[in-house]
This record gives sequence, structure tokens and C-alpha cells, in this order.
Amino acid sequence: MNKLQKILFVDRDGTIIKETPDEQIDSFAKLEFYPGALIYLPKIAAELDYELVMVTNQDGLGTASYPEDTFWPVQNFIIKTLENEGVKFSNICIDRTFPAENAPTRKPATGLLTQYFDTTKYDLKNSYTIGDRKNDVLLGYNLGCKAIWLNDNSNLGSHEFSGPEEESKVKSTVALETTDWEKYTSF
Repeated sequence: MNKLQKILFVDRDGTIIKETPDEQIDSFAKLEFYPGALIYLPKIAAELDYELVMVTNQDGLGTASYPEDTFWPVQNFIIKTLENEGVKFSNICIDRTFPAENAPTRKPATGLLTQYFDTTKYDLKNSYTIGDRKNDVLLGYNLGCKAIWLNDNSNLGSHEFSGPEEESKVKSTVALETTDWEKYTSF
């Protein structure tokens, strides 16, 4: 019997790199890696048996308000920097829609990740999402895995619950809540 693959579904903005007030990392001047990400994500990649998948919402990518020619140079630099440190994502899933569209591909929905529902290959029960927003935790809930919440309260509006059901989903999914990448290595 083959061993099922566990996955870390890793958010980008606010998790690997710092979030900006306008929520668009569209220039190198705005790029700042989250403290510890370049130390501990490579440690996770080297020492833990997880496939790494980047999952990110990039509101309106490809529109006039967020042209691709400002996104890709920064994105490619992030990926190359991580690869140079031993971090290789098997898949990079980018949703380009706006929140109001309620697209099935936008976190916390799982439309970009349906290939991982294959129970003959993947062990979602022992997999994790890692992210800074409530939607990253709810993605974990929707995938049937646990979540590591980088909750530094910098995105307060994204942490408010729509009601007791949503609060229960978040609380039941969070396996670790921290602001310290080093703690990610101990889950």
C-alpha cells in the first residue's frame, strides 16, 4: 500500500511576504519577506514530509487595477528566492477574482484544489493550511484538514466572524495560532 501524501497549503501575502495596506505586492519596493519565512519554510521543506502548494488570492490580477506585468516580476523573484533556499512548490494556485464574485476558485472555496481530493494519493486529514487570514483557516476546514493561523491581528477585518457557525469552524480547524514561523516547524 502506498503512503498517502500530506500537503501544506501555504498562503503568500501576509504569510511568506508581508501584506501591504493596498493588498497588492506589485513592485519590489513593497516586497518584504515575513520574519522567519526564509529560515523556517526551508527547514519545513527539508525536514517534514509534506508536499508544498502555494494558494493565493490576487484580487483582479490581470485587470487595469492590477496588471500582470507588475505582478509576475515580484512573484517570480519570490519563487526563485525560495527555490534557492530549498523550497519548491509542486503547484502554485492563484485566484484572480474579486471577493464580490464569490468564485468557486477563491479561498476559502476549494475550486483551485480539486485535484487534492483524490483519496488514493493525498492525506488531507493530516494536511494543513498556513495563512494569516480567517479565509486561510476556512480553506483548511473546507479541505478537511487543519490550519496554522499566523494571527498577528494585522488584518482585523478579515478575522471577524459572520456568526457562531463560522467561529466554530475556525476554532475547530486551528491546530496552531502563532506569529512565529519557528513554531510552524513543531506542528
